[in-house]
Amino acid sequence: MTPAGIEAAATFGATLPALLVAHNVADHWVQTSHQAGAKGLPGWPGRWNCAKHVSSYTAVTAGSVALIWAAFGLTISVLGFVLGQVVSAVTHYWADRRSTLRRLAELTGNDGFYRLGAPRAGKDDNPSLGTGAYVLDQSWHWLWLAVAALVTALI
Repeated sequence: MTPAGIEAAATFGATLPALLVAHNVADHWVQTSHQAGAKGLPGWPGRWNCAKHVSSYTAVTAGSVALIWAAFGLTISVLGFVLGQVVSAVTHYWADRRSTLRRLAELTGNDGFYRLGAPRAGKDDNPSLGTGAYVLDQSWHWLWLAVAALVTALI
């Protein structure tokens, strides 16, 4: 492996866990309950709440990557940093509008899994974090965080 390849691998290896930790904090602690409940609503109320969530989310992920960049002297370009954050933010917004991810689940034959654990119409079911929709949402985010880390490391 070339020295540039070693540096890129080290940058990816440091960036991905930083993004995953930041994601978990931003998605579960920084996001407000109102944003979580309203970001999937149709129209401007949903788009606005999703945009507010993704803005605070991106501040946390950008701060996390900036911290490891400075702490470890990583070879991250400004363009790589910005594009990595854009990949993360755009894909996060797309999934968090909910209808988009639900449609993807339907297209891929995962609609049954998407609905797993969801409250049933006319039943006194309580929503929980144990739904198929939540698992698909989180795995989607993790996929794109890995892509964001690659973009950050390679550009």
